[in-house]
Amino acid sequence: MEKKLNIKNTNFEGLFIIEPNIFEDNRGSFSRIFCENELSSVLDFNIKQINHSVTSKSGTIRGLHFQYEPNSEIKMIKCVKGSVFDVVVDIRRNSETFLKVFSIELSELNNKIIFIPKGFAHGFQALEDNTELIYLHSSLYKPSNEGALNPMDRILDITWPEDISNISEKDRNHPFITDKFKGI
Repeated sequence: MEKKLNIKNTNFEGLFIIEPNIFEDNRGSFSRIFCENELSSVLDFNIKQINHSVTSKSGTIRGLHFQYEPNSEIKMIKCVKGSVFDVVVDIRRNSETFLKVFSIELSELNNKIIFIPKGFAHGFQALEDNTELIYLHSSLYKPSNEGALNPMDRILDITWPEDISNISEKDRNHPFITDKFKGI
């Protein structure tokens, strides 16, 4: 049987890009987003929550969010409408890529999915109006275990592709990284 999901490595341990095979005919197209069997080599989690976000205006930034233990989570993220500049930051304290940034464009056209292991902060900038993402989470959201990095932190040196048109006050006011930040 032909695999419907192709798993691509990145330079970050445990961080993968998943490229679904798209099957097209005169009716339209079909692609798989998740298959426990096909993804068993990279994941071992049960989906606890599925979220859908709509970002109205191009240039909007959301993130960089994460959760502390015991709610640290694995995420799979797919853009189903529009496009985003998707960013993850390794915040695993003993990782060789600690505080390094990985970015990728996710779009409805490229059909890519990012698989983010525990220990990464995640955020994105919408590149089109009315962009929509689907998130699969391995843990339930718990506000008391929420953490975030400031997306404008100079230490991270993220070059956002568009001028920032919108960002929540909460995200704008997250503290910058200091030597006291030890990750998770």
